[in-house]
Amino acid sequence: MNSNPTLEHLRNLLVSLGEHVRATLIEQRGGAVDPRLADVAAVTAADTIYGIDALVEPAILTWLAENWPSSEAVELVMEGLEGHGAKAYPSGTALAETRWKLIIDPIDGTRMIMHDKRSAWMIGALAPQKGAATTLRDVAAAVLVELPTIKQTLVDTLSAVRGQGVRAHRVNLADNSRRPLKIGPYAGTEVAHGFSSLVKFFLGAKERVARIEQQTLLRAYGAEAIGAMVFDDQYLSTGGQFYEILTGRDRWLGDIRPLIYAAEGWKQILVCHPYDVGAALLLEEAGCVIEKPDGSPLDAPLDTTSPVAWVAYANPSLADRLRGPLQEALAEELG
Repeated sequence: MNSNPTLEHLRNLLVSLGEHVRATLIEQRGGAVDPRLADVAAVTAADTIYGIDALVEPAILTWLAENWPSSEAVELVMEGLEGHGAKAYPSGTALAETRWKLIIDPIDGTRMIMHDKRSAWMIGALAPQKGAATTLRDVAAAVLVELPTIKQTLVDTLSAVRGQGVRAHRVNLADNSRRPLKIGPYAGTEVAHGFSSLVKFFLGAKERVARIEQQTLLRAYGAEAIGAMVFDDQYLSTGGQFYEILTGRDRWLGDIRPLIYAAEGWKQILVCHPYDVGAALLLEEAGCVIEKPDGSPLDAPLDTTSPVAWVAYANPSLADRLRGPLQEALAEELG
């Protein structure tokens, strides 16, 4: 398919924005763990905002004001903006005049990076403006930018334009040199001796999710699944989980917390939101399968509050093997 020059230009802008966020975080953090970065700065309808979030959110607004082209006016959707009115760029643009909607998670994996445990990720997704009707299915370009721990020197950036595949490069922070990065999801249908899991970060849903996960594997692989050493890596970042699938480290991942919470009658807090899955386009472009747990296409409004349940498989054959067993396990557990 021929490339779209406008989308290619906007993809490059998203990469530049993400790498600006990374540079800002590195500079502001100053090479040391600051306990104040874990302080709660605010609690919004979307999420808890920590001190580390406050380091990068202003940098995004400034960068957009200084760099976003006037010919491609954009509406910004981002956690932390709730209650402050809509943001459109170039500054002063009316929402009705915007051509694009950009949803951003400035730091996906805040709880890890503020304690310097593991990389977080900046996620950005751009879609043609359709107002409130704009959804994940409309995303035309997306970016996933690694935000490193203090001791890291190598960081990755992945991006895509719909229909053009995934592009990736690795940056050496020691000298800012970069080289192309080849990515490739797992191609097989087995899960033994590899990483596969459903999200179970927090108390409450953990036990039910674990039962669904175990029953899915038993139904798909039989008794051999019991001792098959399926490794469970709870990467507390949706962007990080996507990266693990894109680079062949993980084979099957999913987040079904919204289904569990609905079944229990619990408030939908601490669940995945559309800004967390904005990089789903990268999985699709890499040949992975990402969908709702019932097998229907993954979709949600481009907002900061809608709960999103998703399942991602490294390839279509693996999806065919696990999809039915997962749905059977969900029906048995949730009714």
